[in-house]
Amino acid sequence: MAKSQIEIFMPPNILKARLGGTIVGLDSGALARAEAAVADLASEYPNWIKADVDALVAANAERTTGGANAKQALMRTAHDLKSQGAHFGYPLIGRAAASLCDLLDVNGEAPAPLVDAHVNAIRAFLRDHAEADNEDTALKLIAELEQQTAEYRKAVA
Repeated sequence: MAKSQIEIFMPPNILKARLGGTIVGLDSGALARAEAAVADLASEYPNWIKADVDALVAANAERTTGGANAKQALMRTAHDLKSQGAHFGYPLIGRAAASLCDLLDVNGEAPAPLVDAHVNAIRAFLRDHAEADNEDTALKLIAELEQQTAEYRKAVA
């Protein structure tokens, strides 16, 4: 019997290159510029988050007066705060906004007092610059909001 030749082909590991090796076709200067741009945006975020919290408060006030698009505006602003909070140093605002999104995502009207509690918590977290690792009261508040939201969702499911 003749022995056959075996050829082993090793395709390039693109994932490895993206995680730490050289990425083919990517200018390392472009990556550095992108990281610098993100850092610049992070320094402006306190102004943006204040504007978003103000918009959240306004949408909630409109919701209480029966505004037609208030729930959508409230949900959109809460979603923005949810996604940006943790990335820019406001993790409790992100958690409270995530809980508010869960609350608003149910069919029908969410309980007004619970919506108000979320909005007021977000305002307080911004006002007090509450951070997750050093604010025991804030952590208890957010845990309670998350629990109440979960219980409400379970009740209407």
